[in-house]
Amino acid sequence: MKYGTQRMVMYPHLNAAGILFGGMALAWVDEDAIIFAANLLDTNRIAMVKMSEVVFKSSANIGDILVSGVEIVRVGKTSITVKCELRNKTTNQVIIQVDEIVIVALDYNKRPTVHKLADGADF
Repeated sequence: MKYGTQRMVMYPHLNAAGILFGGMALAWVDEDAIIFAANLLDTNRIAMVKMSEVVFKSSANIGDILVSGVEIVRVGKTSITVKCELRNKTTNQVIIQVDEIVIVALDYNKRPTVHKLADGADF
């Protein structure tokens, strides 16, 4: 798994219990998966169409630095499926894990279309 994006948990990211809000973690996972896929495909006209079961394994607190990792699960004609993990960089604990995120390439009518690899992309 390639780990790249790093974020610090700040006050706006917290829920009423004072820990990382799950919706914020999911937004980060979605964004990182989309960026990963856009870098592999010859388009940025893509969208997430499915996310498998989401497993929250541990919490994150104010000031924690989180790092996300994404890897390819499989590649179809119009879609790419990735898995994503958000991990606490300090404790090395997994915060959230999503085993399948399906992302499709879109045409100008916002319908799935056959995708092409970006130059230098390696599956």
